[in-house]
Amino acid sequence: MTGNMPMKVYRIYDDESSEGESEKKYREGSRKKVRWIVLFALLTVAIMILTPVINNPGYNPVDILKAFFTLDTTSKVGTYVWQVDMPIFFGALIAGAALSVAGAVMQCILRNPLASPYTLGLSNAAAFGAALSMMFFTDGMVFSGVFGDYITPIFAFVFAMVATLIIMLLTKVTRVSSETMVLAGIAVSAIFSAGITLMQYIADPVQLSSIVTWMFGSVSNASWYWDLVLFNALLLVSVYFFARRWDMNAMNTGNDVAKGVGVNTERFLMIGLVLSAALAALIVSRFGVIAFVGLLGPHMARMLIGDDHRYLIPMSILFGAVIMTLANLVATNIVAPVGLPVGLLTALLGGPVFIYLLIRRYRA
Repeated sequence: MTGNMPMKVYRIYDDESSEGESEKKYREGSRKKVRWIVLFALLTVAIMILTPVINNPGYNPVDILKAFFTLDTTSKVGTYVWQVDMPIFFGALIAGAALSVAGAVMQCILRNPLASPYTLGLSNAAAFGAALSMMFFTDGMVFSGVFGDYITPIFAFVFAMVATLIIMLLTKVTRVSSETMVLAGIAVSAIFSAGITLMQYIADPVQLSSIVTWMFGSVSNASWYWDLVLFNALLLVSVYFFARRWDMNAMNTGNDVAKGVGVNTERFLMIGLVLSAALAALIVSRFGVIAFVGLLGPHMARMLIGDDHRYLIPMSILFGAVIMTLANLVATNIVAPVGLPVGLLTALLGGPVFIYLLIRRYRA
């Protein structure tokens, strides 16, 4: 080798190591998930703005938008926007968000993609409680005199929590895995469904009409007071589960791995099931049976952004809100001025999707 000959340098590592490339892909994936969340947040806002315009075709859209953005509640159009349309819109938004985040939590802690407030039987249990109150605890009886208009929501909530307790006791006694809780939920749902059928059989025409109407599921009885109550419940439960997002990610990998990183899986399973069931029960007790939103929201969110609960929890909330607000907008206007119960549309949409998920699961 001569002194003038340039030395050839052999590089062991490229400018970007494999670790750096992985980090780059991770950051890009995170940004993509954030963009999806922002997109659905903007979509929710767009639906909120369009709702009063579509619901009030007899008014000038400019007047409607002016009343909307100025928070006008004194004019006739402003009264429709802020005392009729917006309470119902936010009721649908909160209901969809709550049912969806409850479904996401249930699917994680039970490690079953078919878990949701509806498939676990909470909706049928709440419907049984509501039917029971309409049959035996109204028309001036002592309970109706004390609780007034709250009697039906109270009974619906109590029986939804009874169903949750029964499922937990069944799994505790039989010592089956958490995944099998869905089977216990189906059995409990069938029992309460039989009870509903019996009460419908013995009900008089007025009682039967009330029971059937409640079971359709509708947010038309939403009010600012109830929206605030339900929003506070949604906020508290969502904040708790978002704070436990790393524990939920660990549970996705299996109970053994979760225990290995310090997660008390049994305690978190019980707390998570009770909180998510209570949140769903509050929604169902107020608005009736709204099927499959708790199943569709988390699954569609998961298809877009994956299983990471740092993103899945907010995305499930937004996806459920979009599903419900869109479904309610369609239900309100598809046969206007009569309107359809939103629970009917969610059931029509959710049924085929549930069958698809069931087939996909067992093929896998």
